[in-house]
Parts: sequence; structure tokens; C-alpha cells
Amino acid sequence: MKTIRLLYADHVSGGLDTYYFGANLLQHLLPQNESQPLVKVEIAPPDGKVKKITNGIYAEEEVLAGIKDAQTKLEAEKPDRIITIGGNCVVSLAPFDYLHGLYGNTGIVWIDAHPDVSTVKDGYPNAHAMVLGSLLGHGAKQLSAQVKNGFFAPDAVLYIGLQPIHDYQEKFLRSAGVKYQIQNARFVSDEEISAFTRRFEHMLIHFDIDVLDEHFFHSTYFANPELVGDGSGGGKMTMEKLTKVFEVITKNTDVVGFTIAEYLPFEAHKLHKLLSGIHLFTDASDD
Repeated sequence: MKTIRLLYADHVSGGLDTYYFGANLLQHLLPQNESQPLVKVEIAPPDGKVKKITNGIYAEEEVLAGIKDAQTKLEAEKPDRIITIGGNCVVSLAPFDYLHGLYGNTGIVWIDAHPDVSTVKDGYPNAHAMVLGSLLGHGAKQLSAQVKNGFFAPDAVLYIGLQPIHDYQEKFLRSAGVKYQIQNARFVSDEEISAFTRRFEHMLIHFDIDVLDEHFFHSTYFANPELVGDGSGGGKMTMEKLTKVFEVITKNTDVVGFTIAEYLPFEAHKLHKLLSGIHLFTDASDD
């Protein structure tokens, strides 16, 4: 079984430079494993320029270029399992689609405070909020058009950690036939997770860092009081609960895809910028 680590530092889909920094830092936080080669998706580093909204998507050209490069890299590598190091949530589109083509009976556990089923008509142009809807075949047309191996069935998705959603997201999920539970009072039970995972031979896990409670884990979007996103709130999960969730999933099914997305180490990024402004650290001269 060939397993690769796909470094996919997309930042434009979320509109924050820290996504790029966070993904590149995250690759060093994962457990060392020399048998899992690192494959990099070509993503241009942040340049400080505001991008255009085209066809309802911010930086559409760059977003689609990243997806296509990820697809090209996967087709060349032909992995059996993929660990995707994001970047924001759009990074799951290419690897999940690839693995869906490799394995027939495959489900998705979407661990996230948000449903990620927005469309270009909903007034929020960042593609990271559209990715799961596109994998289901009902999201942004230009994203769904990148799906090569068939759309996922609505009953192949289990949300864990989902918080209150917008009316248009609720309408989408009901129309698409995706079952969901709002989990601000209680999380999906271990029994429910087990029952879902046992239905599938293979499983894909999408882990968005913002499912964690920002009061206890600070490298998440909602730990930054300056950001509002699409107006939704952050997650309520603790690290202890998340550990248990992963134990239940991995005990019951074969995980072939694992995405870690939206790691936003704001403090570390600020320190990096501070040190980058000091000539001693950036001087390439030997004089």
C-alpha cells in the first residue's frame, strides 16, 4: 500500500495568507514516517494582492489551477492512501475524488463546525465553503466539473461537530438529501459513528481544525476576533473528544484518506513576520 502526504497549501480559497503558512508548518507537526513521501501541490505563495471574484468564486483561476495540479500529481503518483495537509477545506476535493475512483464502497466523515455546502449564489465567494457540496454534485458548477469519478451519494456523508447553520445551507442539505445533526448541545454518539462507518469498506476523513473549541485550541479561525467569515461560529469540540472520535472511526473501517485543513497558527505567523523584518535573519550576504 503506497501512502503519500499531499502538501496542499491553498490559501486563496479561504482568503487568508495564514492558511499557506499553517500548511507548511503542519507538515512538520505530523509524526515522522520515511515511507510516506511528501508530494507538493504547486501553490503560489501569498503576494498581498486582492484577487478578483469571477463567476462567484474569489480567485477562481488560482483555485481551479490548484485542484488540477493536485489531480495531476495524484495521477502520476498513483497512491493507495492519501494524507492531505492543508490549506483550507477545498484541498479535500481532488484527493477524495481520486480515492472514490479507486475504491467503490467509500464514505466520508466530515469533522467540521460547518457544512461546506455553500454555492456561488449564497453571497460568500470563498471556495473552501463549497467543497463538500461540489463533491455531492450540487455545489459550484466549476468545482463539481473537476470531479472525475462520480459524485458521492448523500447518505455517504456523516457530519461530526456540526454547529448551527445558515438557512441556505439547511435548504441545500434537505434538497440534496443529506442527513445531519446540529451538535451544539450534544455530539454524534460513538454508536452512531460506528453504525455509519461499518456500512463502508473504506473511509475518508476530513478534519477541519475549526471543529475545535477556540477557547481551548487557539490555532483556529475563530480564535482570531478580527475575523467573521460568513457569519457562522466556531466549534465546540475538545481535543479529548476528538481523540475518541478518531478511535471509533479507525476501529471500524479502513481509512484511506485523511485531510487536515484550516490549521491557522496566527501567533506563530505573526512571529515569523516579525523576524522576517530583521535584516540579520534575511541577509544572504557572506560579507
